[in-house]
This record gives sequence, C-alpha cells and structure tokens, in this order.
Amino acid sequence: MSTAGLDDFGELFALPFVQNALIACAVLGVVAGLLTPMIVSRGMSFAVHGTSELALTGGAAALLAGVEVGLGAIVGAVVAGLVFGLLALRERERDSVMGVVLAFGLGLGVLMLALYDGRASNKFGLLTGSIVSVDGTNLYVLAVVAVLVIGVLAVVFRPLLFASTDPDVALARGVPVRALSLVFAVLIGLTTALAVPIVGSILVLAVMIVPGAGANRVTANPALATLLAVVIAEVSLLGGALLSLSTDLPISGFVAAIAFVAYLTCRLVARLRTRSPARA
Repeated sequence: MSTAGLDDFGELFALPFVQNALIACAVLGVVAGLLTPMIVSRGMSFAVHGTSELALTGGAAALLAGVEVGLGAIVGAVVAGLVFGLLALRERERDSVMGVVLAFGLGLGVLMLALYDGRASNKFGLLTGSIVSVDGTNLYVLAVVAVLVIGVLAVVFRPLLFASTDPDVALARGVPVRALSLVFAVLIGLTTALAVPIVGSILVLAVMIVPGAGANRVTANPALATLLAVVIAEVSLLGGALLSLSTDLPISGFVAAIAFVAYLTCRLVARLRTRSPARA
C-alpha cells in the first residue's frame, strides 16, 4: 500500500466517530458472541427476530418522542424478552407467541416511523443500521449494558447450560429452569437492543445467530464454541464497519456477508472433519 493510502487510513482512524464505531462493534461482538451459541442450541433464533422487531418499535417510539434511540430500543427489546420469557415457556406455544408479538411490534414500529417527520436517514438507520451515528452517549449506554449482560451471564452460565442441554433432568435436580429461561430472554433482548442501532433490525440475525450457528457446527464443546462465536462476531462486525466507513454504504450488508462466509467455512471444516476418520 502506498504512503498516501496509509495516511488516508490514519486520518480515518483519527476521527472520533470512527473510533466510537469500532469500539461499539468490538463490544457488541464480545456480548453477542457469548450468547449466540446458546441461542442456537436452545432453538431461540425466532425469538431474536421477534425481539429485534420490538427493539425497532422502541427505537421508533424514542425517535418520535425526541429521546435517545438506543434507550428506546433497550426498553422495547426488554419488553419483548419478558413477553417471550413469560408466555413462551412451553415449547409448543413458542412459535405462535413469537409470531403474534413480532407482527404487533413490526406493525406498530412501521406506524411510528411513518408518523416521524424528521430526517429519512434516521428512519433508514433503524432498519439497516448506521455506524456513523454512534456517539459518546451511545457508547456509554452500550458499555453499561454490555457489563450488565456479561456479569449476569457469568453468574448463570453453568445452570443455564445444564438447563439448555437437558431441561427435564435439570428441573429434577432443582435447577430453576423457568427463571433461567426468563433471565436468558432478557439478556437476548438487551443484546439485540445494542445490535439494532448498529446493524439495523432487519439483519440483526447476522450478529445474534450466524456466529453461534457456525461455531456449533465445528465443535460441541461449549467453551470452544463460545470462543469461536466471539471471533466470528468480531471479524464480521469490525470488518463490516471498516467496509462501511470506506464505502459510505450501510454496515448491515457487509456484516451479513462476512458472517455468511464464516458460516460456510465452518460447515466446510465440519464436513472435512467428519470425512477424515472415514477415509482413515
């Protein structure tokens, strides 16, 4: 790379909004990577999608009211987590409850966005993400919520893993399965709320699902799967942020593309590993 190109990159990284964006992506990658393998193993991918719609509703309400969009997204996502945790505890009811809440949240969010008379970029950012909108306030809220999620997850990880692997045996051993399901749903809501302003509500699955789906294909070890999911989430978010900043295009498309390539790579690695013993 030429000296001029390096100077351009140096000037880009020196900008405060670029630094905020990269820090936000790095923090989100850690939090999402920690949760996503268990989201996939518990079959809660649809819950993430429903939660993102309620986060969109909360963000749209905040936009309409003129308050911090990130806080509105957090409120909406936490409400979604509580609803899913309280009403969808039975597996046979899960999909129908989530579908009802998703439809309600999406309809209400679209209505609020239609009533908003401000800049169109603000509305578009809620749908596809806006990496340049991350400021000091957003970063502070992101850091506080991230510490909260990681702290709670560290406390409940072992019983939550037990309840996710074999809920019937865990319930018989006295593990509070219902309470853990509710807590985990709220953690999903908080993390999804952090992701929506950055990658948008449409493609939040690229951060909350794809890293865990890829990691779980490679290994059944929970620790290794979590570590791999964090790496995939970090590469996807930071790579997407750099591409978005250099091209002035929405970050969500780049994040989704990188995450998808990582998922295909994990599937290829898993296939090669299963074929190798057969050949031997």
